[in-house]
Amino acid sequence: MTSAAEQRAPAGEPASGTGQQPAVVNGARRAAVPAPVVWPGAPTPLGARFRDGPDGVAGTNFALWAGGAEAVRVCLFDERGRETQVPLSELTHEIWHGFVPGVMPGQRYGYRVDGRWDPWTGARWNPAKLLLDPYARAVDGEFGLPPEVYGHVRDWPEQHVADTVRDDRDSAPYVPKGVVVDDDDDWEDDHRPKTPWADSVIYELHVRGFTKLHPGVPEDLRGTYAGLAHPAAVEHLVKLGVTAVELLPVHQFAHEDHLLRRGLRNYWGYNSIGYFAPHAAYAASGTTGGQVGEFKRMVRALHAAGIEVILDVVYNHTAEAGELGPTLSLKGIDNRGYYRLQDDTRRYADYTGCGNTLHVVQPQVLRLITDSLRYWVTEMGVDGFRFDLAAALARSMHDVDMLSPFLAVIAQDPVLRRVKLIAEPWDIGSGGYQVGAFPPLWTEWNDRYRNAVRDFWRHALPDVREMGYRLSGSSDLYAWGGRRPYASVNFVTAHDGFTLRDLVSYERKHNEANGEGNRDGTDDNRAWNCGAEGETDDERIRALRRRQLRNLLTTLLLSTGVPMLVAGDELGRTQRGNNNAYCQDNEISWLDWSLLDDPAWRPLFELTSRLIALRHRHPVLRRRAFFSGRAHSADGLRDLAWFTPRGAEMTEGDWYAPAATLGMYLSGRDIPGRDERGAPVTDDSFLAILHAGDGPTEFVLPGPPWAERYEVIVDTSREEQTDAPGTVHPAGTGITVPERAVLLLRVA
Repeated sequence: MTSAAEQRAPAGEPASGTGQQPAVVNGARRAAVPAPVVWPGAPTPLGARFRDGPDGVAGTNFALWAGGAEAVRVCLFDERGRETQVPLSELTHEIWHGFVPGVMPGQRYGYRVDGRWDPWTGARWNPAKLLLDPYARAVDGEFGLPPEVYGHVRDWPEQHVADTVRDDRDSAPYVPKGVVVDDDDDWEDDHRPKTPWADSVIYELHVRGFTKLHPGVPEDLRGTYAGLAHPAAVEHLVKLGVTAVELLPVHQFAHEDHLLRRGLRNYWGYNSIGYFAPHAAYAASGTTGGQVGEFKRMVRALHAAGIEVILDVVYNHTAEAGELGPTLSLKGIDNRGYYRLQDDTRRYADYTGCGNTLHVVQPQVLRLITDSLRYWVTEMGVDGFRFDLAAALARSMHDVDMLSPFLAVIAQDPVLRRVKLIAEPWDIGSGGYQVGAFPPLWTEWNDRYRNAVRDFWRHALPDVREMGYRLSGSSDLYAWGGRRPYASVNFVTAHDGFTLRDLVSYERKHNEANGEGNRDGTDDNRAWNCGAEGETDDERIRALRRRQLRNLLTTLLLSTGVPMLVAGDELGRTQRGNNNAYCQDNEISWLDWSLLDDPAWRPLFELTSRLIALRHRHPVLRRRAFFSGRAHSADGLRDLAWFTPRGAEMTEGDWYAPAATLGMYLSGRDIPGRDERGAPVTDDSFLAILHAGDGPTEFVLPGPPWAERYEVIVDTSREEQTDAPGTVHPAGTGITVPERAVLLLRVA
């Protein structure tokens, strides 16, 4: 009797029960084509690089790290899909390489890698599978997941051993190909904004969703890099006042099998498979290399408008999933070299919830990641990165380690240490929650800020201690090791979860459209629907929801730290209660630009723009150092003070008492640091009053030395805000703060 490990699906024939047809290309079987000449070439740089070879002969150098492999062939495909295999016989430090004369930009290619098939030891080489070059600069085609793209027999009757049965059918007709690209752009005409961290306002957006419905963008450019670069799209960003866009993943990614089976697609893109290639589906200029230039032109257009480009990057896992996942690239190049495996090396260590975890401690994996990061900075022009599940990258052998090789390499790299680095400071593994723990070069998504602000405005905080820390820069988390307030990226919403409008319209997730029985997505929404679940015709509830949106946005933009907005929150965008719209590539996720002309929602955009402009004008709102809370002059005026509604400074007991109202005084007289010419930095002083109670309250305005009078410049109880001077109140008098409102008063 033959064991499962010894069984094979015959090459070119369907495995039992699969119903698949023999591998074909454009209706014809792959033809054998004589191999071209291959010269030794060089082991660096990795990937496919077009250049002049010996005697000035143009061609492409191919170099692939494949430790443990027995042979590597580069496979070239013509316009009809016919394959030519070229053996790479040179091996230098586990890098297989060769120079192929005459291979020009636009050439489609992949690799076949030979080696042992022994899943019990983690060896999963299968030369029947065409593999994407991890260093491919462009990708042509889209990943579907028919059975042929799996290294094992996906539909083997005994699923518990299916991953051990090798599938020998050719996957080439069913997988995308890498594309040789001519990198000839020197960026001499580009001018990076280089916005200081403290001055930054981040805007998280999806390349496709941002412009898919934009009426000012030509229809053929909507949903593309060119669409985001269009003046109509850039104009909105400039009017809003943001300094950086944080793009949801634009590395080439694949759709998961369970989504394709349900007729859905991965919309967010957190399923990377090509760390050097701009996702081809976002390109208006085709997929045979044009996407590279189109992405660069988008970056230039944003830079010209003073807007930086930050990429959300997913180096913690790939689209190959676990042992039952497809064989698309790294798994077939050297499974043991690229992925963390369990003690049972047939299985994968999974700190990401996505089936696998890249083994960043391995030098070749660390090189892949850092080469990719440098490429996007130096050759694609980006200004920074937000690292998805960054704690997984900071793990040494098992535990999260802030002295890990990944963090150490980033800290000393002359290119990467100068760009913006944002950690999502957690993963799903043991000890993975690391908010406040990343080293000084890094900023972090601060989910404790998100939770505190949401809870305050739904009146669910037991006291105001947490809110005080979050409003003033989270010194309890970041005031160590030379870190500054801008280490905290403050956010109320992100792509993952409710939109801002849904946060005040729903208390429960409504993810039925995802096809998972509403089981997906978090149940910890910290939301308040203002009295009705979902959309309502009750104008009282609708007005309260708009007021709550103004409260949340005003709180975010007045807080010390780096604010992050989500695209469309300034317009009142809704996902109809879906808090996990990762697979909704449709109107649920796309921005509805008609809201900008809706009288009910236009004022929200105007308030957001006004608050961002206020922040840019006033350094006291974007401090570069933590507050001291101490008096710096004889009159006793401190840089930060907290007040109760009685107009008295808060005592220790006040911080522990239940409260719905908090007064925060920011002194513009005591701002640390100097300007570019060495002069002291001074500014106006402000009093912010945040009141989450369901009825109005009286607040006594603090008298001298804090102020003699106050001018109201923001009042979120009003639908419309104007730039005209507001009401002036003498210090020491009581004013009425409307229910659920923020008042911002300038010391006059």
